[in-house]
Amino acid sequence: MNPRLSRHCLEALVILALGVLIGLSVNYRLVLDAFAGRIEPPAQAAAGARQSTPVPVDLAGVREERQNGALLVDARIPELYAEGHLPGAVSLPLAEFAEQLAAFREQVPEDRPLITYCNGYGCPDSYDLAVLLLEAGYRRVRVFEGGFPAWQDAGLPVKRGGEQ
Repeated sequence: MNPRLSRHCLEALVILALGVLIGLSVNYRLVLDAFAGRIEPPAQAAAGARQSTPVPVDLAGVREERQNGALLVDARIPELYAEGHLPGAVSLPLAEFAEQLAAFREQVPEDRPLITYCNGYGCPDSYDLAVLLLEAGYRRVRVFEGGFPAWQDAGLPVKRGGEQ
């Protein structure tokens, strides 16, 4: 083996070993807690714990969640909602959230699963709306990142106007 290559491999191994030692020394308590079983995995968190960030869902997940009673929430402006939206979706534009929250609360209980969506992957409105809904007390909020374009591209039915 080439002596230069051997030296570089040895140096890399020493750097790796030092990195592991430093990492373990800084995080030793976390490592000990993990091995002792004192860290609870997220899936086993308490049932009453509040969700802190919206959970993404794909097209198949949207269809499944709808069958389980999830409400679709369109974060786009009313004009885009009227041009076309997912069947059963309600309009709650991000820009009008503060004004419409009270009416939304009257219609939708906090324990109902919600799925927000907007104009696809480049549109942050669905995520931002989901965060606001979580902050408002809704406990089960998901984000359909593919949004209206993914639904339409899949050839699924679209509603127009004010109909749900």
